[in-house]
Amino acid sequence: MTAILAGVICLVIMLMIMPGLIRYLHKIKFGQTEREEGLESHKKKNGTPTMGGLAFILVPTIIYIAGSFILPDMRFSQNILIILLAYVGYGLIGFLDDYIIVVKKDNEGLKPGAKFLLQAVLAIIFFMIYRSGSSTEIWIPLADIYIDLGWAYFLLVVLMFTAETNAVNLTDGIDGLCAGLMVIALVPFAVFASVQHQYPVLVLIIMVIASLIGYLRFNLHPAKIFMGDTGSLALGGFIAAVAMVLKQELLLVIIGFVFVAEVLSVIIQVTHFKRTGKRIFRMAPLHHHFEKGGMTETAVVHRFWAAGILLAALGLLLYFL
Repeated sequence: MTAILAGVICLVIMLMIMPGLIRYLHKIKFGQTEREEGLESHKKKNGTPTMGGLAFILVPTIIYIAGSFILPDMRFSQNILIILLAYVGYGLIGFLDDYIIVVKKDNEGLKPGAKFLLQAVLAIIFFMIYRSGSSTEIWIPLADIYIDLGWAYFLLVVLMFTAETNAVNLTDGIDGLCAGLMVIALVPFAVFASVQHQYPVLVLIIMVIASLIGYLRFNLHPAKIFMGDTGSLALGGFIAAVAMVLKQELLLVIIGFVFVAEVLSVIIQVTHFKRTGKRIFRMAPLHHHFEKGGMTETAVVHRFWAAGILLAALGLLLYFL
């Protein structure tokens, strides 16, 4: 009941504040700058307000902190601390990146090395907090066994956070795609939290899902606002932290495989082009490959969402098997 109530509050607040946020970002000219080498159909998106991720980061975070003083199901714990630090921490890295992009009016932003370093440092901090009171075991689906990685778990955590944040960031390239996929991917983790009786984690996941649904009302094609790196990096950090505290690190790869496919398409494209001078995909990330082939933005989004739903269902099946 607490999760439903908190979710409804987040949804209502998001629907109320988004129009004002859009107008404010327009006023201060915090608009998107599309890449010159990008798709021609995306050039008309120049000037669309960005940093919309601020809303779905701050709304659930503030409401959860306020609720933690009065509701048992919203109490603070080590797990909640890690998740909120990941959510806000990676959001801050994204905000810095967005701010540089908006001020310079180009898509350069933070240098890749600096961004990766900041992401890795945050992951190390989360590991140190988590390691102080939790297991370094990982659960193997189907086999239903736990393997203790010891200090190798540190490498897994750094890889998981840096890979997931960048994967979600690359997926945010079409109206509604990233937010919709994240809503779908978080549903199985809400189920896992419920089954494990981690009710504070469940409440926080539901609050973020509800906030994203409110955001989607204004991000579906044609988008009135974009989440920016502020939102995409925050969401990547959030789901990675949730997977870690719920001990579903491997299922994160399966449930979020659309995000994985997006980042793999970029790695494959760049590596193959450097070696041969030829492209495998028409354009990377993967969603642009389908757009370049003539598919509309909406059609790509719907197909990717469908794939996300199938992967979420597979993740649930593997969990209960």
